[in-house]
Amino acid sequence: MPFVVDCSVTMAWVFPDEATEATNALRESLVNDLVVVPELWPIEVGNVLVVATRRGRIRAQDWKQIHGDLTSLPIEIDPETRERVWDAIMPLAFKHNLSVYDATYLELAIRLRLPLATLDKQLRAACRPAKVEVL
Repeated sequence: MPFVVDCSVTMAWVFPDEATEATNALRESLVNDLVVVPELWPIEVGNVLVVATRRGRIRAQDWKQIHGDLTSLPIEIDPETRERVWDAIMPLAFKHNLSVYDATYLELAIRLRLPLATLDKQLRAACRPAKVEVL
C-alpha cells in the first residue's frame, strides 16, 4: 500500500543509529510499495544532510551515495504541493499547531488518502484529528 513519508523517517533510512524496527520495516516494504512525498522533501533532506556534514556526522563526499540510495527507492514527488500552500497547507498548519513544513506532509496524506510515516510527535498527534493513519 502506498504511503506518504516525511524527512524524519527518510533520515532513519540514511542514518543507521536513527533506525528502528518500524522504519526498517517501512523501507523493506518498498519492494512492493510506493512512497509519495511533497515537493519540499528533497529540500528538507538536503538541509538535514548539510547540517549533518557541518556537525561531522557525514562528509560532503557522502552526499552523492546518499542521493543515489534515495533515488533508487520508489519515491514519487507530488507536483501539486506549491499550489496548495496558501489555501490548504497554511490553514492546516495553523489548525494543528504545526510548522508549514510538517503540514505539507499532512496535507498530502489527507489529499491522497494515504497513511503517513513520521517519527515527529507533533505531526503524529495532528494525524488523529485529521483522520490520517500513522505508520
